[in-house]
Amino acid sequence: MAASVYFPQRTNGLTQTNGNGLPVYSGSSAVHEKRARHKHSQSSWLLPITLPIPGVRTRRLRLMAPNPLRLLQASISRFGRTWGPIVLVFSLVATAYAVFALHNTFATEGKTWSTPFPLGEPPTLVFRREDLQRIWEWEVAAGHYPSSQKIPEQIGLTKQLVNPALPAHRINSLPSRFRTPTVIHTLGTGSSRVYLDIQSTPPDVAYPPRPVQGSIADMDIVMRHCDFSDNKYVRDCLEVLRLGGGLDAGKRVRRGKMDNWKYIYVENGEGENSTESGPFVVPAAALKTQSDTVDANNGLYKKHGVDWEASLRLPSPPPYISHIHLPTVCDDENPRVFHMFWTGPFTDKPYLALLSFLFTQNIGLHLERPDPNICRPQFWLWINPGPAAAVPNPSALSDMFDQLKNNPWASPFLHPRFKDVIQFKLWNTTDQLDNIDEIKDEWRSLGSLFNSGGWVENVPAPIESKADKNATKIATDAAEEATDGEEVAPTSTEDDKLNRVGSKSPSSYDRLSVILSDMARFILTHRYGGIYLDADTLFLRDWEEIWGWRGAFAYRWSRLERYNTAVLKLNKRSALGSFLFRTALKNGMDFHPMTVARYTKDAHLEGLLLRLPDALFDSAWLNTEQFQIDRPPQPFFTSFGDFFETPVLDSAAPQALGFDGFFKGAYSYHFHNFWWQPFDPSRNYPDLGQRFEQGDSPLRHNRAHPDLVSEDKRDLDWSTVLKRTFESYIRGERPNMYGEWLRW
Repeated sequence: MAASVYFPQRTNGLTQTNGNGLPVYSGSSAVHEKRARHKHSQSSWLLPITLPIPGVRTRRLRLMAPNPLRLLQASISRFGRTWGPIVLVFSLVATAYAVFALHNTFATEGKTWSTPFPLGEPPTLVFRREDLQRIWEWEVAAGHYPSSQKIPEQIGLTKQLVNPALPAHRINSLPSRFRTPTVIHTLGTGSSRVYLDIQSTPPDVAYPPRPVQGSIADMDIVMRHCDFSDNKYVRDCLEVLRLGGGLDAGKRVRRGKMDNWKYIYVENGEGENSTESGPFVVPAAALKTQSDTVDANNGLYKKHGVDWEASLRLPSPPPYISHIHLPTVCDDENPRVFHMFWTGPFTDKPYLALLSFLFTQNIGLHLERPDPNICRPQFWLWINPGPAAAVPNPSALSDMFDQLKNNPWASPFLHPRFKDVIQFKLWNTTDQLDNIDEIKDEWRSLGSLFNSGGWVENVPAPIESKADKNATKIATDAAEEATDGEEVAPTSTEDDKLNRVGSKSPSSYDRLSVILSDMARFILTHRYGGIYLDADTLFLRDWEEIWGWRGAFAYRWSRLERYNTAVLKLNKRSALGSFLFRTALKNGMDFHPMTVARYTKDAHLEGLLLRLPDALFDSAWLNTEQFQIDRPPQPFFTSFGDFFETPVLDSAAPQALGFDGFFKGAYSYHFHNFWWQPFDPSRNYPDLGQRFEQGDSPLRHNRAHPDLVSEDKRDLDWSTVLKRTFESYIRGERPNMYGEWLRW
């Protein structure tokens, strides 16, 4: 027929047909036909099922579900017709029981694995929600949250916190039915802010002006221009920092109106203790968390196997007093003390950190007498006299000062001119821990204090006595003398990690001292207040407006949303500090910065320990990890070693630009270890002039012709240029970065 020529014969999807195109079966039963049509359903492990979509009548949701027939066939083929179904039923029951058991173990309050972190990082939280609320209330009332950023909803605040560090402003009160269940904003009642246009004034235009006393950095604005999470470049951040800080003295290039780049302000006038805002009505939804039938800690993830901490005991928060209303020049609640921790012989590393402090900070060395209207910052260098696990002997303090006097790198800072601003202090781990109220009665019960990121370094036995150490030193000195000063292989005692004092090379890294310093920075800032800096840090500008900002901070770990505590600011005896020490105690006294980030994230307290962009303190870090290399800052380092050994193609920049061209705008530079690499290989000695020649003569006289330019390196590295710049200020050959000449 014609139809068969132009239209294909229908086969119903089956290949086996008779002459007229109909399927052929071995039997006449319709069951066989149905089985043949659904053969793919029996062989597939998954079956498609469709579900109706609410509100959409014309479409259905298609999902894949396990095929019970395929599971049954597999069990029968493996275990037989008798045992196959039994094994299948038993497996299904065991799977359901396992899911139920995991749910009871990890999905209940206080036992859930912390979802914000990757697998392998269990929760660290030990405080209830009511304690976290009290910490936020305490810190805000003390003026330690001068920010308009939101409080996390997980804290569950049901009343608005009065914030004396924020300017007062009018608030349009919303009806309660439109409000969120929790309060996420604070109520500012503080003084108004006046943002400064800082510029040098004629005729003093060659150097930038000192920051205004009592000025404050608005970290909300800094984050807006510098936050790596918002794709901000370090290069652009540094431009905002230097222009807004007035560091472009005499070199300003027209950029138009820069009001948005002003990030430094002063408080003006009295705070307004009242605002036009209606009474806050707590919505009914928020009250559910206070009900007896609902767990008040729902949504928090407690550390597994540890009970909730007892209610946190906090003193009354200190009253917030603006700078213009302080009874004295310096604020006792906000002491201006830089802390630094050092272990081992004094070298050029702390030497240069101290020189950079003298070169940049407002300590009045250009005046005969200190200005009574200026609060001078101090530098406290804490020295651990022996190995990290050792107990100082009774004469440790006098021994420390004897060593400092005889050390050419340290002795210049014992000069009376520096006595009020630089202080050397003896570190004693036992004494320091006993003066931290939160842990003084419990820290001895821990197996080890050397916990870094969960990796515990055990100290099995007391290390060698002082007499043994002296004997070792004598033997080492004799060996060096016998080899005419050549390096010798370390003895087994020296190579023991428990007896290392300082990092002398990459292969003999003093790991225990590094772990101890992770803990020491939190102890020092919590006990005394102030700012801690690692010893591989150099100051690059005045920190006045950093001191003015009353909050706590560390900075970002490069591209990661974690902390680097190489720079750390904590307020003295604060609620945040109490939280950190109690949490660390229940987590093995682990103060590694990565772990501290887990503490604050689990507790939703990250806003109270602000994670500042690393552009402020560590401008080269992103470039060294191959980020932002399309628009790098100046200088461009592809590794931290470039600071000490500047690549030849870039080696003209250090001498041509000098200190003024080194990450200008940043507050400090962190060169990340390199303890064994000298800053100035050809002049590896203190070069501070005739006043200190007697102290540095042993190192100087080791050079045949130390003052011949022909013996100097032709292209100076960045580390060398910075060292010689700071030294020339002490010698009286140039002023500091603000045009102030040192007066003796």
